[in-house]
Amino acid sequence: MTIQNTESHTWNEIQSQGNVWQSVLTETRTSAVIAEILEKSSRNREFLFIGCGTSFYLAEAAAISWTLLTGHPARAIPASEVLLFPKLIQAEGSDLQAVVISRSGRTSEAVRAASVLRRDLRIPTIGITCNAENSELQQACDATIKLSAADEQSTVMTRSFTSMLLCLQVLAARHARNSQFVENLQAMAEEFVARIPAVAQQMEAFVGQHIFADYAFLGQGPFHGIAREAALKVMEMSCSYSQFFHALEFRHGPKAIVSSATCLTFLLSESAQKAETEVLEEMKELGGVTVAICNRANADILRGSDLVVELGLNGHELALLAPSIVPCQLLGYFTAMTKGLNPDQPKNLTRVVMLD
Repeated sequence: MTIQNTESHTWNEIQSQGNVWQSVLTETRTSAVIAEILEKSSRNREFLFIGCGTSFYLAEAAAISWTLLTGHPARAIPASEVLLFPKLIQAEGSDLQAVVISRSGRTSEAVRAASVLRRDLRIPTIGITCNAENSELQQACDATIKLSAADEQSTVMTRSFTSMLLCLQVLAARHARNSQFVENLQAMAEEFVARIPAVAQQMEAFVGQHIFADYAFLGQGPFHGIAREAALKVMEMSCSYSQFFHALEFRHGPKAIVSSATCLTFLLSESAQKAETEVLEEMKELGGVTVAICNRANADILRGSDLVVELGLNGHELALLAPSIVPCQLLGYFTAMTKGLNPDQPKNLTRVVMLD
């Protein structure tokens, strides 16, 4: 296996993220669409973030980012829930703003959910997509943010996930008039370009030394949606059995699976790092193989981990969400390669889920 695989769309798209993030962040600063959305949504107190699959996990991370940055309530729900259980959403006249996420702008459940929200429930609806064309999602929404620089050829979402997350974090920060956080994101994107090759080398070497039967990804608070997406990346690319949990919840039953054939990846926050690290050390003592993804490691993290991936970035904790998923994307990619699978052609998957 070689780290340089320039013929792989998935590899190239993972590697491109720092540069693409810079383009996306520059675009969000000058976007007339975003300026108009901010003006029109200033009275809407609660945001609903909606998506399918990766886009739903993105919605979860975006909703928590929104709450922490603005102080206003936000929640994430799958598009299917909007279609099957619309009563879970407040009735017409509620002070709501919906955001529907779809990389392609064509995902059937997302497009239908946008139509139900806007037409039937009379909820103002924003779309976010990486499709530069006039997509079905754009037609179903009041306004649509298009991040064409983040679009992908791969079936598996990588840079589209992180780029749309960053855009929605910028939207939250601008809503809160927090220009410092926007600057944090820009600095993070610039710094992370140089970090990606070293992270890739770490993950390639780690995968080359281990064979696992189970993968579990653990994260609390804003990192829980990242843990969910990480589990999906490994599952999609490498056809491996993969799960996600809140870190402290893993003690309450799931730790029964821990063995030397279990890869436990901890997405460590800064806010709750002490409590999360205690779980990390406990799982190491139970015989699991532990991976810690954190901004900066202390002695406890180093002692409790078989592999430590330090991001080494400055700024707000929420600016770590997008870079934290990259090592997990690489874990999925290299695991697929060692199993003789092509990450560009994942089993049973298509780039867009279209329903009749």
